[in-house]
Amino acid sequence: MRRASVVMSKGRQRGTPRFPLYGWLGGMLILVFWALNWSLDGLRTHWGFFPLWLGYCLAVDAVVRYRKGTSLLTRNARAYMALFLLSVPAWWLFEFINGYTQNWHYQGREDFTGLQFFLFSSLSFSTVMPAVFGTAELVGTFRWTAALERGPRIGARPALSMGIFCAGLLMFWSLIAWPRYCFPLVWVSVLCILDPINLWLRHRSLFRYVAEGNWKPVMSLSIGCLICGFFWELWNFYSYPRWIYEVPFVDFLHIFEMPLLGYGGYLPFSLELLAIYNFVTGLLRIDRADAFIRF
Repeated sequence: MRRASVVMSKGRQRGTPRFPLYGWLGGMLILVFWALNWSLDGLRTHWGFFPLWLGYCLAVDAVVRYRKGTSLLTRNARAYMALFLLSVPAWWLFEFINGYTQNWHYQGREDFTGLQFFLFSSLSFSTVMPAVFGTAELVGTFRWTAALERGPRIGARPALSMGIFCAGLLMFWSLIAWPRYCFPLVWVSVLCILDPINLWLRHRSLFRYVAEGNWKPVMSLSIGCLICGFFWELWNFYSYPRWIYEVPFVDFLHIFEMPLLGYGGYLPFSLELLAIYNFVTGLLRIDRADAFIRF
C-alpha cells in the first residue's frame, strides 16, 4: 500500500503540471469585465478597469507558472502585491510629465471630483507593473529568447554611465522646455537618469545584464510591454471614461486610439519601469529583488 502511494506520488511529479486555479479566475475576470466595460452605458471603466487588468495579471502569471514551474505570484506573494503599490507613484510620474506634453487626455474626467479621479486612477494604475513584468517573464519562457543571453557585451564604464546620465537630464529638461517637439523623450529620459544611478548605488541595473552580454531582459521587457500596450489600447477603445491622444506630427495610421508610431514608446517604457523598480527596491535594501524578478 505504501509502495503504491509512492508510485502515485512520483507519477504526479512526472506528469503534466496542472494549470493553476487562479489562472481560470483571471480568465473569468477578463471575460466578465471586458463584456461589462464594452456593453454598459455611461460611466463604468472607473470601476471596471482594475478587475479586468487584475484578471489579465492573474491569467498571465498562471501561464508562466504552468510553463516554467515558477512565477512572480508563486515565488513571493507579498512582493507581487507590492508591485501593485509601486505602480501607482510610478505611473503618476508619467502623468506629471504629461501635464507638460499633453499627449493624452481622459474623456469623462469632468464627471469626477479631483479626489475621486485620483483614487480611481490610482487603482487602475496599480496594475501596470504586474502586467508588464508578468508578460515579460512569459516572453522569456520561449526557447528563442535563450539566444539573447549571448549577445554583444557593453561594459558599464564610468564615462559611459555619466554620459547617459547627463543625456537623461538634458532630455528631461528639453521635454519640459519644448514639449511639442521633445515629447518622445519622456519614454527614454527616466531610464537614462535612473539606470546610471542604480549602477552607482550598486542596485540592480540593466547595465549589469548588457555588460554580461545578456540582452534577454531587454527584449523580454520590450516585447512584453508591447503586448500589454496592445491590450491597453484594445480595451480602452470602447471604454468610458477613456484616454484619447493628441500627439504632434505622428497622429496618423491609428490602431485603436493610439497612432501606429506611438506604440514604439512602449518598448523603452518597460525598461523605465524596471529602472524605477530597481531604484526603489535598492533604496529599501530588499536583498531578494534579484530572486523575485526573473526574465
